[in-house]
Amino acid sequence: MIQNFEQVYELLKSKPKRRLAVAWGVDDHSICAASMAIDAGFCEATLYGDKKMIEKVCQEEKIDIAKFNIVDIPVEQKAIQEAVTAVHDKKADVLMKGLCSTDKYMRGILNKEWGLLPPKAVLSHVVVMQHPNYHKLITCGDMAVIPLPDFKQKIAIVKYVHGVCQSLGIEKPKIAMIAATEQMLEGMTACVEGAMIAKMADRGQLPGLIDGPLALDVALSKECAAIKKLKSEVAGDVDGMVFPNIESCNVFYKTNTQLIPGVRTSAFVAGAAAPCVLSSRADSIDTKLNSIALACLQVK
Repeated sequence: MIQNFEQVYELLKSKPKRRLAVAWGVDDHSICAASMAIDAGFCEATLYGDKKMIEKVCQEEKIDIAKFNIVDIPVEQKAIQEAVTAVHDKKADVLMKGLCSTDKYMRGILNKEWGLLPPKAVLSHVVVMQHPNYHKLITCGDMAVIPLPDFKQKIAIVKYVHGVCQSLGIEKPKIAMIAATEQMLEGMTACVEGAMIAKMADRGQLPGLIDGPLALDVALSKECAAIKKLKSEVAGDVDGMVFPNIESCNVFYKTNTQLIPGVRTSAFVAGAAAPCVLSSRADSIDTKLNSIALACLQVK
């Protein structure tokens, strides 16, 4: 089982190099992360964007521009289209958001003509977090794509979280359906649907070992589970967590990244025809590098 991002890099070195297409890849963080991924030996990168802006960043960051393929497109929207089209046409394996806004990036992915949305697919944002105060990697969803997932969307998120956990070497991932309480309260949708999904897993309708509803404290702490006399194979040892809505997952993610030193993260959009790196324009180079690695690990 993979315990940290360095182990992800090492695993990727044993696989064929993945081809990365960076949409509007003109900012220092995206270019530096792509450069480091190339140096780590697990991908090749094509930057779609204004070549003059790319040259300026490479000069300032002392990066050898020759390591990149560059498609010189000075118009942001056109650069996004060309990057997405490259992935659509199987000329690249992974898409990455550069300096462009999330809405423009997602509109490219959702384009009916040259986009990356398979018929009836559900897109979801999956995060993997390396936390100094937890004993293994944590996979979470959905932080940035589905505002209020319905029951079918929650099932899709569970499957994506399960798949990512398996890509990290976990044979039977332990997944918690997060709610405000571990009690079965019929008035809380998160509780009811969490319990339904857990029962579906018990009966073999969903993969993995799933328990729910679980409050965040018992999901992450065996001590809390013991104090509350909760018997659960998942509580205190989760590999993955599915949150009831975008606010709860987003707040969990940002609270950890902003207030707890040493937290490392990665994220991508699952459910598209290819993995799509989706991180904030303000995210660190380390987060973007980890996200490239995580997405490369998902390539079939």
